[in-house]
Amino acid sequence: MWIVAIAWMFVVLLMTVAEAVSPVGSVLGAIMTFLLYGVGPLSLVMYLLGTPMRRRARRAREAAADAASSPAAVVEPDAGSLPTRDAVSSERKEA
Repeated sequence: MWIVAIAWMFVVLLMTVAEAVSPVGSVLGAIMTFLLYGVGPLSLVMYLLGTPMRRRARRAREAAADAASSPAAVVEPDAGSLPTRDAVSSERKEA
């Protein structure tokens, strides 16, 4: 991801220099070229590509906060995977 960003900025930098030193170009045009072809699109793409990393970091922070707020030593009475049974046995009717 970073190699593409560096290559893109290199190309935009060369476009900016060409715009600035061209007889029909201007420094203002070079600045606009740098901002509109380089900084703007690249910042948008890098933000969108960084979304999964930010999501993982947020989930890790939330998990750490949940682990810190609830004590790990507390175990529920029936924390197993077995089904619960009736506490009182049912009465059968005699025929």
